[in-house]
Amino acid sequence: MKIRGVLAGLTAVCAVCLAGCTGKSYVVLLDNPDGTAGKVVVQGNQGEQIIDKAGEGAPLDGSAPPAPVTPQQIAHDFGAAMKARPALPQQFLLYFETGGSEPTPESAIELDKIIAVVNQRPAADVSVIGHTDTLGNAAVNEKLARARASIVADLLKQKGMKAHALTVESHGESNLLIQTPDETAEPRNRRVEVSVR
Repeated sequence: MKIRGVLAGLTAVCAVCLAGCTGKSYVVLLDNPDGTAGKVVVQGNQGEQIIDKAGEGAPLDGSAPPAPVTPQQIAHDFGAAMKARPALPQQFLLYFETGGSEPTPESAIELDKIIAVVNQRPAADVSVIGHTDTLGNAAVNEKLARARASIVADLLKQKGMKAHALTVESHGESNLLIQTPDETAEPRNRRVEVSVR
């Protein structure tokens, strides 16, 4: 069986569970959080089926084409596995004034949201990456971006963030969100990215 999509690992685990529990194994394609759906190719000893619509399923042996599966049946067959899925990563962008190392007032408000997300996870892994725009010297921008990331990490810890792992990095002006020529002020590039996994 070949599986492609965000829920590939979950689909395979659920199919194995069903084989042991009911004697009839099938794969069902679920939609992603953004509403899109991937694609599952089921290759079994009785044929190959392609599932490309969320809410449709096909037997693992490839013996029948995809057919709709009711939400109730999906919940019954896969509910426990779906509840066991880890939370999806979340990303936050905090912005800074030119040359400054303090978040803008609007971005400072985001700190409490970040802490709430981190503290809801049993073993959160948090990365804090600082960035700058292209104004000024690249080496100075590298230091400024690290200072921004360190300040955000310190603020998060001071406010009670309980992360299992915390990494702080600087990308300086090397990883622009908005592509600009050198020596260009771009507020959206003066940022710290906080990723929570």
